[in-house]
Amino acid sequence: MLELRPACEHCNKALPPAATDARICSYECTFCADCVDGLLQNVCPNCGGGFVPRPVRPARNWKNDNYLGHDPARIEPKYRPVDPAAHAAFAAAIKHIDPEAR
Repeated sequence: MLELRPACEHCNKALPPAATDARICSYECTFCADCVDGLLQNVCPNCGGGFVPRPVRPARNWKNDNYLGHDPARIEPKYRPVDPAAHAAFAAAIKHIDPEAR
C-alpha cells in the first residue's frame, strides 16, 4: 500500500493525500510536479526511474474500509534535498531514455 508521503522530498512542499501535483517513482520516492519537471528532469535521484502522478486514496469509505480513514497517509516527511549539480550529471546520461526503458 502506498505510504502517501506528506511532502516533496526536495523542496518540502506540502503534498496532502489529495494533492494532484504529487509524483512518485516505483519506489514511492515523492516529489512535487515542479521539481520533477524542472530540477529532476523526470529522473528519480534515488533510483533513476521516471515519475507518474500519485494516486489519490478515497477519503470516503465507499467499500470494505478501503479509504484514508482506515489507511491514513504517512505523517513523517522524507526530506532529502537533491544536489542540483550532482543530479544534473547523473540525469544527463539517462534522461533521454524513456522511463519504461531505463
